Amino acid sequence: MGTLATRFSTDLIEAGCDEAGRGCLAGPVVAAAVILPPRIKLPGLDDSKKLRPDQREDLRRRIEGEALAWAVAFVQPEEIDRLNILRASFVAMHRAIDLLGTRPQLLLIDGNRFAPYPGIPHRCEVKGDGRFRSIAAASILAKTHRDEEMREAHTCYPHYNWAVNKGYPTADHRDAIALHGPSPLHRRTFRLLPEASDLFASSVRP
Repeated sequence: MGTLATRFSTDLIEAGCDEAGRGCLAGPVVAAAVILPPRIKLPGLDDSKKLRPDQREDLRRRIEGEALAWAVAFVQPEEIDRLNILRASFVAMHRAIDLLGTRPQLLLIDGNRFAPYPGIPHRCEVKGDGRFRSIAAASILAKTHRDEEMREAHTCYPHYNWAVNKGYPTADHRDAIALHGPSPLHRRTFRLLPEASDLFASSVRP
């Protein structure tokens, strides 16, 4: 567990919340909310970005099996385009919280901004996925569920190589967009190709 704090409070039911996919050009933004038992042992738990894919998948199985409650929610590209990516991230987090089988008394949010959830206080924690266990667990669930979704999308649109790049703005992904054009899963309000920004980007910015 490294330097991750066990929890923020000593007497409240805490849910850690995080999202994955904000910077992608295609696919959903995915959020997770996780309530961990106070004394749970999850060796290797850390910010998902610091872990190998096999480590994330192993931790996903343990988190889903041992958490008091967990939930994952998706906001798809057309809704991202309608809302903008920041609001879509908040909506995804709210949906994940809605799905929790246990109602938390405090929300620990990764980052510095959040839209308050009705009736539950929250704390925004910058780099919280590297500081609090529940947020780290949420980061792993959000990342692994989103990666799984993009691997499935790859079977329908293999030329974008989403099984590898997961929709992020890599050179191979942008080369495929230039060659094939955008797919139905691309976010049309994002700058898909820098040289074609006027064609693909609207006034709503990520």
